[in-house]
Amino acid sequence: MRSAKRTEKLVVKENTAAAMFDMTTTEFRELVAQGALPGPVKIGNLKRWRVDLLHTVFDAEAARPEEEFTL
Repeated sequence: MRSAKRTEKLVVKENTAAAMFDMTTTEFRELVAQGALPGPVKIGNLKRWRVDLLHTVFDAEAARPEEEFTL
């Protein structure tokens, strides 16, 4: 029995990750630098954001909600 094809993305580019949070790339980059959002992983020369880690922000597993972050 063949397994079903996975169609969801595992990693995304920075602009796609920012769009997932409905923010500009600059805003997203600043929050990543402050540690409020997870950073990228390197795949060869590429930087990509793991979709599963971005989703955990809403479960308070990746973000640090006790700290204030400003843009």
